[in-house]
Amino acid sequence: MSVLAPTVLALDFDGVLCNGMKEYFQTSWRAYCNLWQPDETSPPDGLAEQFYRTRPVIETGWEMPLLVRSLLLGTSEAEILLHWTTIAKQQAVKDGMEAAQLAAEVDGVRDRWIKRDVESWLAEQEFYPGIIPQLKTWLTSDTEIIIISTKEGRFIQQLLQQHHVDFTKLKILGKEVKRPKPETLRSLRSEQASNATFWFVEDRLQTLQAVKQQADLADVKLFLAEWGYNTQPERDLAAHDAQIYVLSLQHFSQPLETWITESSAL
Repeated sequence: MSVLAPTVLALDFDGVLCNGMKEYFQTSWRAYCNLWQPDETSPPDGLAEQFYRTRPVIETGWEMPLLVRSLLLGTSEAEILLHWTTIAKQQAVKDGMEAAQLAAEVDGVRDRWIKRDVESWLAEQEFYPGIIPQLKTWLTSDTEIIIISTKEGRFIQQLLQQHHVDFTKLKILGKEVKRPKPETLRSLRSEQASNATFWFVEDRLQTLQAVKQQADLADVKLFLAEWGYNTQPERDLAAHDAQIYVLSLQHFSQPLETWITESSAL
C-alpha cells in the first residue's frame, strides 16, 4: 500500500541531484600538486577513476588531497574503503600535513578556480540522469521542495538555471546557512503545521544517522540515495535499518507515493 506524498521534500544536492566527482578530483589534484610538488603535474591514467571509486570514504574536504597521495603511493582501494580514517591520519603525520593546511589549500584552489573561470568550474559538475525532469515535475506539485546543501546556494542556482529550472517554488539552503543539517531540518519543521509530513533524501549515511538521533525529528522519513557518495557496506547498513529507506535512482524517478513501498527498508 502506498502512502501520501509528503508536505515537504528536502533534498541534499551533491550526491543526490548533482554529481560533482569530476570537480572534486580536479580540485584535489591541484591541491596535491601545490602541497607535494610532484615532478609530473598531469594525473596518471586511471587515477581519476580510482578517486571516484574511493571518494565516498571522505568525511571532510581536507582529506581529498590525502586520498590522491595514498592512491599514488599504491594503497589499495580495498584498504582505503575499509580503513580510511586510520590511513588518512597516518599519512598526514608521515608527510607533516595538518588538517588546517590541507583544508586551506583545497579551499584556495577552489576559490581561485571559481574567481578565474566560474563557467569551467560549473562545467565539471553534472546532474544525475533523470534528475532535472523529475525536479521540474515536483515543482508543479503540492509538495514543497527544499534543497539543503553544503554547497553555496548561488552555485546551486547557477547549475539549475543552466537547465531552466523554475525557482518560484524552490527553496535553497546552502553553505551560507552555516548549520548542521539536523538543525536545518528542525528549523524547517518548526515552520510547518503539526500535521505536515517531512521526507529527507541524503547520500551520506552519517548525516541520516545524525538526524535519526534527534528525538524531535523522529517523524521525518529518511532516504539514502544509493547512487551518491556512499559505499556498499553503508548501503547494507541502511538496508537493515528500519528507520532508513534505501532509494535507487530508478525509484527516485517514480511518483513519491510509491517510494516507501518500493524502497528497501526492512
